[in-house]
Amino acid sequence: MNTNDALPSIRVVLADDHDLVRSGIKALLTMIAGVQVIAEARHGQELVTLVESLKPDVVMTDISMPGMDGIAAIAEIHSRQPEVRLLVLSMYDTVDFVKRAVANGACGYLMKDAPPFELEQALRSVMATGSYFSPAIAQRLLQPSEPTVDDELTHRQVEILRLIAQGRASKEIAFELGLSPKTVDVHRARIMERLRLNDIASLTRYAVRKGLIKP
Repeated sequence: MNTNDALPSIRVVLADDHDLVRSGIKALLTMIAGVQVIAEARHGQELVTLVESLKPDVVMTDISMPGMDGIAAIAEIHSRQPEVRLLVLSMYDTVDFVKRAVANGACGYLMKDAPPFELEQALRSVMATGSYFSPAIAQRLLQPSEPTVDDELTHRQVEILRLIAQGRASKEIAFELGLSPKTVDVHRARIMERLRLNDIASLTRYAVRKGLIKP
């Protein structure tokens, strides 16, 4: 009997906003016995929709994506389908990134520069034990960290901060989130007050440091 036939099938939905990166990861995943990439997403909202309809075993997602980011998508998927394993595949290894991902429902965290064999190790682990953290990430989780952005701001404030840091004007943000420009301005003032930051440049640097937008 072929030992590969005994391996359980793992259905994966893959999310990354860079087509080339996503194609490379997919190529590596398809080389793993029993693993099938059943769909790909370029942003968080597309990922949520695909997972809702396809009900995969595992989601592998980047964090920084346009529109709904990976953290928001993870939270949405976890609330709707808690049985889906959510594995982050990221270039960021700071404690803040990892803890935000886990707090929102991720059960594993893998670096994009990990050796190819670790992809299989991570998938098998999340299916068998429900979690996977590379040794380097596990070590970082033991370190003390500053409060995460979710500790400091409300969900709505995080949304608005991310859009501000992307250079969006109040009217654009208001239109996208279904708010009035005045409400957006009030939120911005409260964000600045809560974070003790006085200008847009400082807000942008904070957003980059917390992983809300890419550097």
